[in-house]
Amino acid sequence: MPNVSVIIPTFNRAHFIEESVSSVLSQTLKPAEVIVVDDGSNDKTWDILKNLGFSLSEARKNTLRYIYKENGGVSSARNVGIELSSSEYVALLDSDDQWKPTKLEAQLSSLKKESFSYRVSHTDEIWIRKGIRVNQHKKHIKNGGDLFKKCLKMCCISPSSALIHRSVFNDIGNFDEKLKACEDYDFWLRYCAFEKTHFLNEQLTIKNGGHSDQLSQMYWGMDRFRIYSLEKLLKNINLSRSKYELVLTELILKLKIMMNGSMKRGKKDFTDELNKKIIYFESLLGNE
Repeated sequence: MPNVSVIIPTFNRAHFIEESVSSVLSQTLKPAEVIVVDDGSNDKTWDILKNLGFSLSEARKNTLRYIYKENGGVSSARNVGIELSSSEYVALLDSDDQWKPTKLEAQLSSLKKESFSYRVSHTDEIWIRKGIRVNQHKKHIKNGGDLFKKCLKMCCISPSSALIHRSVFNDIGNFDEKLKACEDYDFWLRYCAFEKTHFLNEQLTIKNGGHSDQLSQMYWGMDRFRIYSLEKLLKNINLSRSKYELVLTELILKLKIMMNGSMKRGKKDFTDELNKKIIYFESLLGNE
């Protein structure tokens, strides 16, 4: 089996980190290295990881590495880990999530059956909200193949379930550090615009939500981040005409939703700015 590097970004999640890391250390297929990138925590994160065998070192001979950096956001933390990792595959895990013990082994075995023809794989998930298991809504049901249309609407691949071939980062870049949220939406959109995705229909990833430090709880108007990503994708010269039109259509829709919200809040300047964008992008769509 190919080697796997596990990247875990974290920030002030000492109350989650031990369970998250322990789920990696108990994998039936052991990763080549586990890199926890601490994005400026001031809690007991290091004390917990030290007791789990982690070392304060970037040296690749250390398979359990703890990297401390100034706070820069989840994208910058993931990117640091990616750059320091050395395996053929990178597996991401958020510090409030966990894996079932067979996650890596089952995922790689499934990819092997497909002759490793996919460069990104993800699994089904178990959702926990405030300690209670909840069912996913129909729109959140996971699948594989051509996910581009679904990715336009929402993030449809959880970073914590993803297994990514290193070459993907070389081809499309790392996570966009300009984004305070929806950085995963942006990354998967860039990937799914050009490639299909492998899906393992087993609930091997445990997603924990409902706590106040989740990015979706910290920022208003999440669509503004998605709008930025869609505008950026339009500039990709390799995007096919049909997908360009799909991006334009979704972008206009999200701009209109945001403009309506802005009007209700009486934000005239912001509303006017959004309206100008709508007119501009509708003119592009009309010229296609």
